Amino acid sequence: MIPVNEARQIILDGINPLPLEKVNILEALGRVIGEDVAAPRNLPPKNNSAMDGYAVRAEDTKAATTQNPIVLTVTEDIPAGTIPKQPLGAGQAARIMTGAPLPGGADAVVRMENTRKDGGKVHILAAAVSGLDIRVAGEDVAAGETVVGRGTVIRPAEVGMLAALGRSFVYVHQRPTVAILATGDELVDIDEPPSDWKIISSNSYATAAQVLESSAAILQLGIVKDCREDLISKFREASRADLIISSGGVSVGDYDLVKDIMKEVGNTMQFWQVAMRPGKPLAYGAIQGVPVFGLPGNPVSSMVSFEQFVRPSLLKMMGHKNIFRRQIRAILEDDLEKMAELRYFIRGWVRREAGRYYVRSTGEQGSGILKSMVRANALIVLPEAETSIARGTEVQVQLLDTSLEHADRPD
Repeated sequence: MIPVNEARQIILDGINPLPLEKVNILEALGRVIGEDVAAPRNLPPKNNSAMDGYAVRAEDTKAATTQNPIVLTVTEDIPAGTIPKQPLGAGQAARIMTGAPLPGGADAVVRMENTRKDGGKVHILAAAVSGLDIRVAGEDVAAGETVVGRGTVIRPAEVGMLAALGRSFVYVHQRPTVAILATGDELVDIDEPPSDWKIISSNSYATAAQVLESSAAILQLGIVKDCREDLISKFREASRADLIISSGGVSVGDYDLVKDIMKEVGNTMQFWQVAMRPGKPLAYGAIQGVPVFGLPGNPVSSMVSFEQFVRPSLLKMMGHKNIFRRQIRAILEDDLEKMAELRYFIRGWVRREAGRYYVRSTGEQGSGILKSMVRANALIVLPEAETSIARGTEVQVQLLDTSLEHADRPD
């Protein structure tokens, strides 16, 4: 039995980012780019208007006021997307729309509300200074500038920038395919009628959901009976994936065959059993270089083990640098007891009040009580050395979702 931190380090030391693939920029959303993207030209490419108004020479307007407007001759209209026909001379202005390039000679834009049109003339009601309401060429991005760097997680802003740079495709790290199989003669699938001596294989679906939430792909291999031949066949089929997860069959019972089968199909076993609760019977190894996680059969143990070990592995495979759930400190609202030498992950509910976080247990904490996960938005992490944690103590909390990042009102 090894400590949680040591188990995690062994696993992550053997995980490498997957190769790159070329995808459409919308398909790249949420993924890690594997190349540096530099701007092929300035953005904007030319000086252009930041407002609807009139392009002017600032020196022609310096005496303008509402009471004493300056009258200029309008030479042309310049809608966005058109090229100015002529430069401005002294005493001239051009009606211009937002985003349209400035005509030669213009060095300012007077907003429409500070003007009054009069046939072919315009009355300027406020003085302009050079550079007023002009977007300068390259003020957003300079030609040659690296705008999206290798290792960046692509968000909507990056998608917009890539589009602005004319990049419809980029190279990102591949998504891993995860083979999932559940073991046990006691299991039936979701559509099969359960009985008093059979249970529905909820682990298959919970694990698949956790994989999908991690943005990886799934290869569902279904239920495998406690039979050596079936297990060998399924593990060999699973080895074509990038990562393998089995649940059940890694404890100490006579029919817990998974550890032995993993060895038989070429698995290199790294460890079995981690000093944690829930999730102690965790097996980890590799089949022909493909990482294999033998998760516990109890549903809560399986989900907690996934959070601590599998999810970070998948994120690292996809090129992410930040691979762990956010952790906070919160005030404990329960008295908790635990065994020494094990790290506990208590299912909890975190709330925020007056700028502080508070956390309480979700109730019964048995490793088969799936409801404890349904009611949780966090895991209360209790260190190995402690045995009694009193209400009011500040504890470490691992968030399971983004519920605390959202509010029911904008302020």
